[in-house]
Amino acid sequence: MKMVSAAKYARAERELKPARVYGTGALALYEKAEIKAPEDKKKHLLIGVSSDRGLCGAIHTSIAKTLKNEITNLSNAGKEVMVVGVGDKIRGLLQRTHGNYFLMTFKEVGRRPPSFGDASVIASELLNSGYEFDEGSVIYNRFRSVISYKTDEKPIYSFETVAGSESLSIYDDIDADVLRNYQEFTLANILYYSLKESTTSEQSARMTAMDNASKNASEMIDKLTLTFNRTRQAVITKELIEIISGAAALD
Repeated sequence: MKMVSAAKYARAERELKPARVYGTGALALYEKAEIKAPEDKKKHLLIGVSSDRGLCGAIHTSIAKTLKNEITNLSNAGKEVMVVGVGDKIRGLLQRTHGNYFLMTFKEVGRRPPSFGDASVIASELLNSGYEFDEGSVIYNRFRSVISYKTDEKPIYSFETVAGSESLSIYDDIDADVLRNYQEFTLANILYYSLKESTTSEQSARMTAMDNASKNASEMIDKLTLTFNRTRQAVITKELIEIISGAAALD
């Protein structure tokens, strides 16, 4: 089990490095133009990136915990919050307590390595859902090392929020169609980057979990083998004592 997980982890880590370029490049405009949603904007979208598979430690629960905290904080601030779940595990963890916040859920995530096409489908479904958000956050697990990951988030903004930003004037003549296309492409890029980061974190956590499971199984086998040998030896000793005692009684 560990060997299979290690092979999947190696592939995920190898594919993560070029995918990180998509994430940093997509956020360049937001950072350079210092785009922020006005305080009077109320609609906030949260996208939780997870998967459909388990046996990977606290990967999914960390995302669910962060989503719960964000929902509580934003709701207390008077924001209208909606959640998009990428992966069935998120829906399962939040359905009972926060099911009314879900806008949509995407399944069949994590069975195959994520591609840009998968991120494009999610972005397209979100943009065509009819829900007009002002700003949002993509919450995912950022890979740090084989034994470490960190729950992080990246900002996303609607076309209206970006177009209405005062700092956007530093760029000369950005056509509305170009800006809209850039926004759609940016959303797909950020989702693709988040999927790759989450997948690598998940595979590393699963490899660690499978390693621990293998060690625990080996320890259990050793203990059971020792118990079996002791029991067998006790039975043999008892039978020898009975034979010797019977022979002594006959003498």
